[in-house]
Amino acid sequence: MYIIEDKGGAIALMLASLFFLGTWPAVLTLLERRGRLPQHTYLDYSMTNLLAAILIALTFGELGESKPNIPNFFTQLSQDNWPSVLFAMGGGVVLSIGNLSTQYAWAYVGLSVTEVISSSIVVVIGTTLNYFLDDRINRAEILFPGVACFLVAVILGSAVHTSNAADNEKKLSGSTDSYKHGKNGSVEPSREVIEKDAPKDLENGASPTKNVTRAEAGTAEYLIELEERRSIKVFGSSTLVGLGIVSFSGVCFSLFSPAFNLATNDQWHNLKESVPHLVVYTAFFYFSISCFVIGVGLNILFLYRPMAGVPKSSFKSYLNDWEGRQWALLAGFLCGFGNGFQFMGGQAAGYAAADAVQALPLVSTFWGILLFGEYRKSSRKTYILLGFMLFMFIVAVAVLMASSGHRSTK
Repeated sequence: MYIIEDKGGAIALMLASLFFLGTWPAVLTLLERRGRLPQHTYLDYSMTNLLAAILIALTFGELGESKPNIPNFFTQLSQDNWPSVLFAMGGGVVLSIGNLSTQYAWAYVGLSVTEVISSSIVVVIGTTLNYFLDDRINRAEILFPGVACFLVAVILGSAVHTSNAADNEKKLSGSTDSYKHGKNGSVEPSREVIEKDAPKDLENGASPTKNVTRAEAGTAEYLIELEERRSIKVFGSSTLVGLGIVSFSGVCFSLFSPAFNLATNDQWHNLKESVPHLVVYTAFFYFSISCFVIGVGLNILFLYRPMAGVPKSSFKSYLNDWEGRQWALLAGFLCGFGNGFQFMGGQAAGYAAADAVQALPLVSTFWGILLFGEYRKSSRKTYILLGFMLFMFIVAVAVLMASSGHRSTK
C-alpha cells in the first residue's frame, strides 16, 4: 500500500485536491446553465465519483506488500472493522447531501458565493473538530489564525453576493430587451422568442430551451437569457432561500472530514485491539459507496418529485439524455480524485491542515468569471469586495498549509 510519509508530498496532494474540488462545481454549473436537468447530471456524476474511489483503492491501496498494522485494500475488506466502516459511510452520507444542496444553491447565489460560504463554514467547524481529533498534531498558533481568515472570507462573500445582486437588479430594471417581467420578479420571453425556442421533448432526451440570441456577459439581456435557458429558475426567489441552502450544505460538509478522521484513526477506540485501523483507501471506498447510494436514491426520487421549480422527468428521459453527459462524468472523476487526495494528504499531515483545500473558491471564482461571466460589468464596490475576499483566501490557504504536522505510521 502506498503511504505518504513526508509533509511535502502531503501538501502536493492538497494542492491537486484544491484544483479538482474547485473545478468540478464549475462543470456542473455549466450544465445547469445550459438547461440540463440537475437530476440527470447528478446521476451521471455519482457513477464516476464512485469509480474514482474504486480506482484509487485498486491502485494506491494495493501497491506493495500488506503489513499486519497497515493491510492492503483487499485484506481489510474481510476484517472486523465495522465501527470504522460506519463512520466512513456516515461521512459519505453528509457529503452527498451537501453536494446535492450546493447544486441547487449555485443557481440561487452563483458559483463563487456558494463555494465561499459553504467552504468557510466547513473550515470554522470541521477544522476545529479535526484539530482535537488529531491530538493537536497541527500547530494551533498557526492553524487558528488561518481559520479566522476563512471566517472573514465568509463575511466578505456575503457582502459580495449582496452587492452583486444589487448590481443585477439595477441592470434588469433598465432592460429594454424583448422580454417582460412577470409577477414576483419572474421573466417571461416575448412571443417571438417562444416560437423560435420552444422546448423539445425531454422524454426523448432532447435538450431544453435554448435562446437564439447571445447577449454580452454582464448585461441585463444576458441575465434574462440565462434565466430562460437554465434548468433551475431563480428570478423572483428570495436571496435568503439561496443563503439558507448554502448554509445547510456548509454544515453537512463540515462533518464529513471529521467522520472520515474517526474512521481511519479510531480515536474513540471502537475497534478491537487486534484489528488494525482502516487505511485511507479502504475508508474512502466505503465512504464513496454511501455517497453513491444516497446521491442516486435521492435523484431518482427527484426525477418524479423535483425541487426548486425544476421540470419533472423520468428514468427513461435520463437514459436518453446524452447532451452534456461527458461533462457530468468528468465532474464525478474530478470530485472523486479531489476527495481522495484530500484524505491522503490529511492522513499524513493532519486533517485540520487538509481543510486548506476548502479554499476552492480561489479556483471556482476563476471558472465563474471565465466561463459564466460572473461579476462582469459589476460595480466598483463589488470588485473591491471580491478582491479582498480572494486575498483572504490566499492568506488562509498559506497559513493552514504552514500548520501541517506529521502523523506517525508506526
